[in-house]
Amino acid sequence: MTSSKSGQALAPASLFCMGVVFGDIGTSPLYTLNTAAKAATPLGAVAPAAVLGVVSLIFWSLIIVISIKYAILIMRADNHGEGGILALLALVSPQRARHSRRRAAMVVIGLIGATLLYGDGAITPAISVLSAVEGLKVYAPQLGRLVVPLTVVILLGLFMIQRKGTQFVGRLFGPVMLLWFIVIAILGVVGIVKAPAILAALSPLPAITYLLHAGPLAFAVIGGAFLAVTGGEAFYADMGHFGPRPIRLAWFTVALPALTLSYFGQGALLLARPSAIESPFYELAPQWAHYPLVVLATVATVIASQSIISGAYSMTEQAVRLGFLPRMDVIHTARTEIGQIYVPLVNWLLMVATLTAVVGFRSADALAGAFGIAVSLLMAITTMMATFVALQWKVNVWVVALVNGSLLALDLLFFASTSTKLLDGGWFPLLIAFIVSFLMLTWRKGEQIMDAVRLVMRQTLPQFLAYVKADPPTRLPGAAVVLGRLTQGVPLALTANVRHNRVLHRELLLVAVAIAEIPRVAETERATVTEVGEGLTRVELRFGFMEYPDVPQGLMTAAAQGKIKFAEPAAVTYYTGRETIIPLGQSPLMSRWRESLFALMHRNAQRPAAYFKIPVPQVMEIGVELEI
Repeated sequence: MTSSKSGQALAPASLFCMGVVFGDIGTSPLYTLNTAAKAATPLGAVAPAAVLGVVSLIFWSLIIVISIKYAILIMRADNHGEGGILALLALVSPQRARHSRRRAAMVVIGLIGATLLYGDGAITPAISVLSAVEGLKVYAPQLGRLVVPLTVVILLGLFMIQRKGTQFVGRLFGPVMLLWFIVIAILGVVGIVKAPAILAALSPLPAITYLLHAGPLAFAVIGGAFLAVTGGEAFYADMGHFGPRPIRLAWFTVALPALTLSYFGQGALLLARPSAIESPFYELAPQWAHYPLVVLATVATVIASQSIISGAYSMTEQAVRLGFLPRMDVIHTARTEIGQIYVPLVNWLLMVATLTAVVGFRSADALAGAFGIAVSLLMAITTMMATFVALQWKVNVWVVALVNGSLLALDLLFFASTSTKLLDGGWFPLLIAFIVSFLMLTWRKGEQIMDAVRLVMRQTLPQFLAYVKADPPTRLPGAAVVLGRLTQGVPLALTANVRHNRVLHRELLLVAVAIAEIPRVAETERATVTEVGEGLTRVELRFGFMEYPDVPQGLMTAAAQGKIKFAEPAAVTYYTGRETIIPLGQSPLMSRWRESLFALMHRNAQRPAAYFKIPVPQVMEIGVELEI
């Protein structure tokens, strides 16, 4: 690819990523500065030193946390081009690694980090849309009673349309967010011109000076300023969709300058008119532009909400493939774009959590405390896991200790400051994360117990072949595929079929599907084939955690490579086991009530045939009872 073509491709990719990557962080000016400024002056008018200190703190948080940590450093810790907490977990603690306390601890920490995104996903739409709609109150306080109902209607509509897909609307995300950044930058310049003294906040000294003299208020101010960097995880999580170069280009050339101008413009307004503290963002605009700005802000916050909802879908799908959640119904809403998906269960649960946050907290100020604590803890976990990746990649230990240690100390400072709001709403996203983490760990542990039970119940291949030779069943013409989770022994569905029906196809493929801890597996490495004898062939199909495990397509790929005979795919019969879990409390690894919870999750999981894209008319399910 020539440099000219690369530049042409880079520009549209940078535009498109604005709507997906920068939706959350781009709408933070709606509520960040007034939250931090109110924390700085809880009992009186905001002082100039406090304004300079808060704006300086926000600016340098953007530089250190977003520009240096995420845009430059964390995005280097990619898993074959993919980012996100689960991709990082696969790097730090792969399933193939030896079991140990360290590995178990890393899995738990990584899962907590992943589930914090669900807490973030419940809070982001609520605080974003609330803060936009609250602009109605600036010039018409009597409209304040409409803020919560209108926010509920907007969010309800957003969740209701998810089933239809967002492909068309998604194309508008980038241009709308570009317009948003242009508008907030212009408003910021207008404010700075009126009070250029605010430019002193470009130095870190006002922040340092203010925090040293703020006393007990310092923690609350840091917690408020942290809201400016919420959304930073999207840089890393969405890296696989756009690549690091477009994200960095859009950040350093558009988003960062626009956000800086917006925060400095709001700070300048507070220097000139401290009474504007209730809504410095909206009061920057002239009165004639106020309601158009409310509309634009609402659209921008809907985009931010859509991005976090789509991110929850994608992360759920990754979690399912990596074995952290049961199989779920995933609907593809676009034929041409593989990433356009809809997960009904996640959508409705997220909707309930988001609307609960809106109705329960009722204002952006009240939600601010709930918002920061989950994101700050997630950032600390990301830094910790990226540190282990750097050490695995043999980066100089002293460099890692200095750089990552400093960033982790800053993350922990932010977490400690946001933890002051634990009882004021911070518990809400943490509760969501705890519940989802518990379900994930229950599912993972339950599947490990089940694999051990399956292995005990299965016949070995020599035992099965000896059984077939000693009492030969009727051999049916054609081919059959028997699906199973394990590559050892004979699937229970096959032995049950031979025992009860006394038939066996002449050509039999024992197929196990493995999800690799890399995003995508090369077609040449898709299938590993082992000839067993008596017409039996063992096939292991490998898919990456960003791929859809299409078993028929995988077998056709193996046939095209000459590894197996698979001449008539439409004539093949697929045998799958329909397992019924009977929790008896026999396992020392899990209490009986958790076994019952696992059995409930297993019973409601999507059927293997549907998950692996097997045509319904070609499926035969055989019931199997498993006691644990």
